[in-house]
This record gives sequence, structure tokens and C-alpha cells, in this order.
Amino acid sequence: MRLSGQIRWLIALTLTLGLSLGVNVVSASPPNQDPGPAVDRLYFKAFDVDRAPLDLEKGNMDLYLFGLKVAAASELRGVEGIRTYEAPATTLSIVLNPSPAPDGQLNPFSIPEIRRAFQFLVNREFVAGSIYRGMAVPMLTHVSPLDFDYLTIYDLVHEANIRYDPEFARERIRNSMLENGAELVNGKWFYGGAPVVLKGVIRVEDERREVGDLLRAELDQAGFQVVPAYQTFAPAIQRVYSSDPASLQWHFYTEGWGRSAPERYDFGAINHFAAPWMGNMPGWRAAGFWQFENDDLDRIGKRIFTGQFSTLDERNDLYQTATQLAMDDSVRVWVATVINSFPADDQLGGVTQDIVAGPRSPWTLREAHIEGRSELTIGHLWVWTERTTWNPVGGFGDVYSTDIWRNMSDPPLWNHPFTGVPIPFRATFDVETAGPNEKMDVPQDAVLLDSDADRWVPVGSDVKAVSKVTFDYSKYFQSKWHHGQPITMADVIYSIYQNFDIAYDEKKSEIEFATAVTARPYLETYKGFKVLDENRLEVYVDFWHFDTNNIAAYASPSSLSMPWEMLWAMDTLVFDKRQAAYSDTAAGRFQVPWISLVMPKDARLVRNTLRELSDDDLMPSEVLTMGQKSFVTELDAERRYRAVMDWFEEFEMLVIANGPFYLARYDPPAQFAELQAFRDPDYPFRSGDWNFGESELIRFKPLALDAINIGQDYTGLIDIEGPGILGLRYVLVDPVIGKVLDSGELTQESPGTFHVGFEKTLTTNLEPGLYHLYVAGYSDSLARTTETRIDLEAKNLVSEASITPDTSATLDTKPVPKGVTEDQVEVTSSGCGRGQSTDLSYGIVVTLLMGIMIRRRPRKSQKVQ
Repeated sequence: MRLSGQIRWLIALTLTLGLSLGVNVVSASPPNQDPGPAVDRLYFKAFDVDRAPLDLEKGNMDLYLFGLKVAAASELRGVEGIRTYEAPATTLSIVLNPSPAPDGQLNPFSIPEIRRAFQFLVNREFVAGSIYRGMAVPMLTHVSPLDFDYLTIYDLVHEANIRYDPEFARERIRNSMLENGAELVNGKWFYGGAPVVLKGVIRVEDERREVGDLLRAELDQAGFQVVPAYQTFAPAIQRVYSSDPASLQWHFYTEGWGRSAPERYDFGAINHFAAPWMGNMPGWRAAGFWQFENDDLDRIGKRIFTGQFSTLDERNDLYQTATQLAMDDSVRVWVATVINSFPADDQLGGVTQDIVAGPRSPWTLREAHIEGRSELTIGHLWVWTERTTWNPVGGFGDVYSTDIWRNMSDPPLWNHPFTGVPIPFRATFDVETAGPNEKMDVPQDAVLLDSDADRWVPVGSDVKAVSKVTFDYSKYFQSKWHHGQPITMADVIYSIYQNFDIAYDEKKSEIEFATAVTARPYLETYKGFKVLDENRLEVYVDFWHFDTNNIAAYASPSSLSMPWEMLWAMDTLVFDKRQAAYSDTAAGRFQVPWISLVMPKDARLVRNTLRELSDDDLMPSEVLTMGQKSFVTELDAERRYRAVMDWFEEFEMLVIANGPFYLARYDPPAQFAELQAFRDPDYPFRSGDWNFGESELIRFKPLALDAINIGQDYTGLIDIEGPGILGLRYVLVDPVIGKVLDSGELTQESPGTFHVGFEKTLTTNLEPGLYHLYVAGYSDSLARTTETRIDLEAKNLVSEASITPDTSATLDTKPVPKGVTEDQVEVTSSGCGRGQSTDLSYGIVVTLLMGIMIRRRPRKSQKVQ
């Protein structure tokens, strides 16, 4: 599951200034005016999820960053002194192993028809309504009903008619198994005289255990013998993502993904969760492993990722096609978006309620404080696991390390917590574009890396690019790294060099194969770099987007996450000395440590490597020379080497970053980490700079729609409230046959009031009974939608005298989940008739980040948990 770090960073970014969209930053009195964060120390500690509420009540922690189990969250609500923040911060999926079995055996999930049938064995409504007690929303694709791009695939989702229908699923499975040579003996499948056994890896820390048991029972009923492996995070991840699918160590796994920012226009999630080229589909792009392939999905996914479209409509068409291909593959089967509950001391101030991540966003702990105190204790399920790896190239893949790291490193850009489009964080930018249909000249003295010579060379004449972004890094360069050395353009340049070097150097790409092959499609779009002055860098790139801020997000070439001397020492250790590896797959292949800078043994290897380089008076001079200018001197290098070695002597770790906190203690056996405030006088931010508070969301007002008179024009009104310019998308579905009868945008009669209208040419063809009208409200100020379902009865005027049910659409009287307003719950008709559904439908509000991070950049997207 090794993505290129460069790509992991990029997946999370799409930019528009939040303030320009009418989102107000909260003005609050900060606890101090010192540079850096609101408090002096953060203590991260592990608390068992079952005991977390008791520990919070006892005052053992101030905020819990792992979602509570729903039963515990319900009991905690209303407890004096505690506030619960709720956010759709986790998604659940089932990844199926599609690898063919060895001769003489059969893997049912290698058969596409059986994978598609599996979709109908998943009782998503039961998972959301019963296992999660209404604090989850059913999902059919990688896009949740709470994500802005749900609007893009709105018709597609409803046309798919995927539902819980075990009899239908079992019939399709039966036909496919027989066609592939299996036999059904006494209700169980056999192949070649042996039973067909499925190995399920089921997580146990949360409700996924119940989800896994539910799937186990369904597969058993379908005729399979299921052998479950109930495992926690580290062994489960090792078994699934670090093994060759062809070894069939697993057949299905209950995945969980932590989300850390909203995203308005996705280009990463569709690739990360569905397109094999990005390295997150079975095979993981690891050298020597069997690989799942889908060339069409790779081709279309890359077009979305690299901006190969001319209009929003063209982009949406590509996105719909890619989503359909992913549903056809059904390798990753989606279950639900979980509304996580994060409890906190109700005296905790400075919390930004990100519409996806809640308080788990990068904003909160920079601002969080309790009056009269200088420290906070932050709880999590784990602080360290056997799979927790701190390195900025192939590590930070889990929520436990990332939730700590994001408070230590300042990204250049980050998605706004409400709009879902990135805003400048510590770098500013200026965008020029000739796209989508034209290109601009790249200056002849702009440079690209010659990977054979390990130096920057001029691009020469006749080179063109679609866009140019000028980045200003002044807010970095005015301050220092945590070890006291100035941040300079050399740090930017080496970071860019490392991306290209790993991807294109023949020997290095053989070692870190998965990282290299997933990075190349992205890096190929860069056409040149040019340093303008001590603070600014021009980047030329073949990328276009209808929102120019997304161009800046794509073009951002460096996260400035660690100093150049650290990256160079690690490169030397990994590629020259061959004593460590950046990624888990490379570590496994070459039997060397998967480098983690919080572990003294690994950090000592880096320190020793840097000491040897220092003793030999070496430095990467050519790499740090662009054009005619060198960005490092021997004195600079000597000071930096000494600062790194001094840091190791003091902390026995080598996590050196540039954000508001630095890592002072890390104790894996004790599940403990201590962060201390970085109070450099030139650090550019102070408490109060990043407090966004809480956003207004979209809400439906009470509805009262009449029944449809067959053969007559139909009209009605729907009212919604919310920030910005509002819109309503609708789909009318015949639930009996699962067919979309009509869809589109509703016309706005007046602000917040929308007209529903169906012409008699449509209503004439209706049969008497219930029809489902799905409507999704959205705003230009939120990366989130709110969906509800209205059950409309169609009736024949002729039969009105004999059957006159009350057909007004009214709010359902089912219990409303905590944190969800009544107008976000399913709206149904009180009449009964054909196709009436008694399933719960929870219309909770939405949004997604894909955000996945990329190498050496903070990751904003989905992290395994």
C-alpha cells in the first residue's frame, strides 16, 4: 500500500480562499501573544476506546481523537463538563482479494461477477442504523452522500440499484461458481474435491468486528466456509497490505479510513481507492507481487488527476466514468461513512470544527487551550503501533502518527475546513495559465533534473507548459527549523530533487519501486523550475483546472517537512549504504529496517551516516545549485550537521520539523509522546491566527408535498437554509425496478425556495404507488451536501373515491440521531402502496478530503486506521 509520497501530498489539496467565500474566521481572545501555539505542551497518551469516556470524566485527558463507539458516545452526551464534537471522519470499506488462485484451487473473488454479487450481501442500512445506531451513512461508492462530489455521481448512484438483496446475490454467486467448475455439496461450495475457504481479516477495536461478523454470516449463507482472523491494527495491516495477494493470506478485510480535511473537487480519492496505478489496489505496486490491473481506469484516473479536461462538465463526465468502472470492478466495496464522536472537556477553547475531520484537523491543537493551563492531554487509541513509522518519504501512513505529526509541521497549503478548497498556509502563490487549450513558453534558463548526472540542467528552447505558479516561501525563510538552523531555498530544492531522483534514477527506483512507479505520472507533468530571488520559485507544469487555486495545489513541489541534510543522510543510508528502507515493501524485500525517526536505533543510523558525511567534508553541492547559483556553503553544511547531531544527543530521535510544536519525548512502550511549543521569535504565527470555529450547514425546512396525480402536471416547493448560494439536485426513482425516471436541478423560485415540477408526459406513465424523490442541497460555500428522501405517492384520480390515503409528505417520526437535525432525516409519505420502504435513511450532511498526503508533505487524506 505504498504510494509515492509526492502523490500522497497532492491528493489532499484543492484551493480557494475561504474568506472570499463568505466563511468567517472566529475572532476570539487568544491565551497569549507569543509566537507559536496557544499552550506550551501537548501530551499524547493512549486510552482504550472502551475506557475513554471514564478517563475523560476523571480528567485524565482533555480531548479524545479516536471516535468513540456509538454506545459510549450516547451515554456520554449530556454528562456535565463534557462536550462531544461529531464529524464524518471515518469511512468503511471491504477490500476483496481478486488474485487468481493456484492451479487446483479457486478464489471466488477473482471472479468479477461474484465480487459484484458481494455488493448485494452488504446490509448497509443495518450497519448504519443498527450497528452504528444511526451515526453512520450508507455508502455505495468511494464518494459518500456527505461529499460534494456526490452531486457529480448522483444519477449514477441511484441508477446502480445496489441494495441489500441476499437472495439475488446468492443466485448470482451460484451461477458463477457453477460456471467456474465448483460444486455445491450439502449447501457448501467445493472445488476439486476440497471446500472453498475464505479467510477474513476482521478488525476488533471498533464496530468493524460486528460488521465483519455480519459479512461472515452472509458468506456462510452463500455456501462458503469462512475462517475469520480477528486482529488489531498492526497485524491486520501487515497481513493484508504487506503480502502478495497471490499468496491468499486473506480474502476480505474490513478497512477503515481516517479523513482529515474536506475536498470540493476530488482528483485523489477516485485514484487512491480505485485506480491500480496509484498503488492502493491489491498488489500495492510492490515489486514481485501479483497486481490487479484496470488499464481503462488508470487512463481515465490519470486524466482526472493531471487535469486533462477543458471544462467542469468534461471533468464530471470523466469522474462518472471512472466511478462506474470502479463499481464494475467491485474490488473495494463501500459500506458507510461513520459520524465519529470526539469527546472533550467543555472548557476547551480554540476548537475548529472541520466539516470532515472535526477537531482532528491541523487547526485545532494549534489553538486549543483551557483557561489557566499551559498544557493539554490528548487521548488516542494508540500513540505507537508496530506499523507506525515516522519518515517523510514512505511513512506516516496511519492516523496515529499523522495526528501527532500534523501539529509539528507547517504545510505550504491546506484545505479550508469548511469550503474544502486549500488556502495558503505558510506559502503564498500567484497563478498564470494558458489552459485549457493553449500553452505558454517555459524560459530557456528554467531547469529540470538530469537524473543520470544528478544535477539541474536548463530545459532549453521550445519547451512549453500549460500553467505557471510562483510560490513565495517568505514565511518559512524568516524562521528556523526546530534544531535552530534557518529554513532556506536549499531545503525546497533538495526536496524537489529527492522526488525526481527516486522516481528516475535507475538503481534507486529499483529499490523503492512502488514509490517510483506511482510518482512518475505526476512528475512527468513538471516542465521546469526557476528560482527568482531568495524567497520565490517559479514552477511550470502541464496542469489546468477551472479553479486556479487547484493549479497551485497541484504545482506545489515541496512540503518543506524536514531539512535537506536530514533527507540527504536518509537517502545515503537507504540507497548507498543499503542499511534501511523508506517503505515497508522495500524493507521486506531487502530485509532492512523500515526507517522510523522516532526509534533510537533507526535515528542513530541516520546520525552515524551524517557524521561520516561530515567527517569526509561532503555535501550535495551540485544538487543544491540551480542555474548559476549555489544555495549551500561549507559553513552552512557544517552548522547543520552539528545541529542534527546535537539534536540526537538531546532527544535520541531525529524528528526535526518547522511547525508550532516539536517532539520532545516519544515512548512506544508507554504509548506516550510529548510535544513542546516552538517559540522562535521569528515564527510567523501566533495563537488566534487559525481559529475558524464552526460553520453553518445546509438544512431542509419542514416539507409538505402533495401526492402526484397520474396524468396531471405536478408542482411543489422545497425550502432549505444555509450559507452562500444554494442549489438543489434531484432524482426521481421507481423503487420497484430501481429505475431513475427523472433527474436534474430544481429551479429556485426565491432565495432558499425551490420548485419541484413534473410534466404530465412523465406522470402519465406512472403506476399507482410510492416513488422516491431524492434531493441533495449544496452551496458554493461548503464542500458538503445534505440529502433527504421524500416518498411521493402517485394515485389515479379515478380511484380517488375508493382509496383516499393521506398523501402529504411529512417528517418521519423515527428517532433522530444525536447531532442530526430532524430536517436531515428521511422524509416519507404516510400513505402506503407499491414499493414503500421501511428502511431507515439518514440524510446527514457531508464532505470528503481525499486527501492523502504525499511524500514529505503533510497528508490530508485518507489514513488507514
